[in-house]
Amino acid sequence: MRPSGRNLDEMREIVIETGVTRHAEGSCMIRCGGTHVLCTATLEERVPPFLKNSGLGWVTAEYGMLPRATHTRMRREAASGKQSGRTQEIQRLIGRSLRAGVDRSALGERQITIDCDVIQADGGTRCASITGGWVALRLAVNKLMKAGDITSDPITDHIAAVSCGIYAGQPVLDLDYLEDSEAGTDSNFVMTGAGALVEVQASAEGSAFSRGQFDEMYGLAEQGIAALVAAQKAATS
Repeated sequence: MRPSGRNLDEMREIVIETGVTRHAEGSCMIRCGGTHVLCTATLEERVPPFLKNSGLGWVTAEYGMLPRATHTRMRREAASGKQSGRTQEIQRLIGRSLRAGVDRSALGERQITIDCDVIQADGGTRCASITGGWVALRLAVNKLMKAGDITSDPITDHIAAVSCGIYAGQPVLDLDYLEDSEAGTDSNFVMTGAGALVEVQASAEGSAFSRGQFDEMYGLAEQGIAALVAAQKAATS
């Protein structure tokens, strides 16, 4: 039995609210159960120096957790003067995941920065950030297209992410904090709407896992991604 009482293949409730900030070109609040992440997209008519005069656009991301997103207060990273290794790893994951669904030639020489701020954490914050980040990106690109700044849609597919794991010896979908903290295996699957893999992170926290168990988690992830893509479509239609 899962702590939440969910079935092994049951996702937490997914809620995506768009247009939650006034100034960002695209924004949403994504709620995956008790994990809430504010995602905003900022458009800039410039690219990093290494892309200047290349004709290619860029999508990048930043990620952070508010001090009381968790059970105890965390010190703001700005106060310590540097980002943690975890934060850097997650924001790089978000950026490269979202770029996998973008035709950078069609985007042109402009940059879109996705900011993901975790308001409340209950497991799966990086997955929620990727899923919500895509919605913010989609809305920002819609604004570009409506203004006539680009003529073809640079977004080639949906990008979403979900966690799976081995909890109490059984493969489960969409781990919350209680499950994640005790899972024997923890994995994150980033996939396109068409079902292609973008990135897989999987590690044994306890005993090693088998190929069969990995395949079961992969199957659960495909099911979860389908639900997340449906929520993205509903939010942006």
